[in-house]
Amino acid sequence: MSSARGRANQCLYLARILTAAWQRDLAAETIPASVLAQAYLPCVRSHLRDAYGWFLVEVTRPGVLPDLPPTCIAELPEVAQGKAVPPEVREFHLLEGSGWIAEMLAADADSATSASSMGNLATAVTAADPQRASQWADLLQALFDRMGDSLDEC
Repeated sequence: MSSARGRANQCLYLARILTAAWQRDLAAETIPASVLAQAYLPCVRSHLRDAYGWFLVEVTRPGVLPDLPPTCIAELPEVAQGKAVPPEVREFHLLEGSGWIAEMLAADADSATSASSMGNLATAVTAADPQRASQWADLLQALFDRMGDSLDEC
């Protein structure tokens, strides 16, 4: 396993740990769901974005790993002259344009409304729950597994 793929898997694992904690905290019903979403969603998304970025590095195999993973296809270095763009990159490009990866990569501010109630510093978060975050992690894992098999054959 390459270092980039290992980093992607580690980030995915960390996202799953946070998602499980988010689900436990929701079940405990001691903190409002909107506050939990505000606490967990940015961290879960950050780990998922990093997992995705490290896998992009794995797909493109740049030789030297960057210090930080790219956050999207646009941040990848240009493909060397005479080399074809990997089909995985084209697939990710489509998913970034419209699809679950676009949703996952969306800025945290897009998921949160800025209306907070008087005396409450937490903002309400819409369309964000641990189930959706878990779906993103599952979808990423499925892509990593499928694409990893084809990358290993090269």
